[in-house]
Amino acid sequence: MTRISLNRTSLTLTLMLAATLIASIGCTTKTYVREQTTPLINKTNELDDLTAKNSKDIKDVDQRAQAGIQDVQAKAAAADQKALAAGGDADKAQMAANTATQRVDMLTNTVINLDNYRPVVETAVHFGFNKDNLTKEAKEAIDQLAASVATTKGYIITVEGATDSVGGADYNYDLSQRRANAVIQYLAAEKSVPAYKIYLIGLGKDKPVESNKTAEGRAKNRRVDIRLMTNTEGGSTPAQAPASNPTPTASANPSL
Repeated sequence: MTRISLNRTSLTLTLMLAATLIASIGCTTKTYVREQTTPLINKTNELDDLTAKNSKDIKDVDQRAQAGIQDVQAKAAAADQKALAAGGDADKAQMAANTATQRVDMLTNTVINLDNYRPVVETAVHFGFNKDNLTKEAKEAIDQLAASVATTKGYIITVEGATDSVGGADYNYDLSQRRANAVIQYLAAEKSVPAYKIYLIGLGKDKPVESNKTAEGRAKNRRVDIRLMTNTEGGSTPAQAPASNPTPTASANPSL
């Protein structure tokens, strides 16, 4: 009986020792595994973070590259449009220059041959102080001259604008041009006279017909002389249109 009890006790101790040993081994194994795997897990996490950052950086670079390409393409398109516009402007400028050259050549030939022209109808229209608009009397005088255009062959019309001596030379020259232009526009718009048949001369104050020392003389110098001329002998019977000479209005300021 005593031997059986001892055997049981010995067996129990053996089992307890074995269990303790197994538990100790199990804990040691888990600790070892944890120590070995933790750095690997941490490294894997670092690699994942680095990969995510690289992907984001690549995406940002790609977006900037695409934006840069689009910006360059837009600037290139704008440059092409400007180049086309500049080319069009250059063509227009060249056409205008050619037209001006042709007009100058025509005018030069006309001036050279001016001695071959004779007046058919002449008149003068007058303007108010510092004015360039046509009065009723001025339009009537132009109407009388224009009535002879249809029966005149080989004609030209010379339009000479003038002012009195009051004021600066540059301003008076510009004013004389504006007065002559008013006559030209009326002839073209109301009388259908072709523009190439009309020759404008701005004289400023350089060709007075009366003394500028009096108000009456200055009023007569504020004028545009209009001449219908022909280089054809049988073009028309010369006639003299009555000049429009409105009575000058008294003014405290000298007239231009």
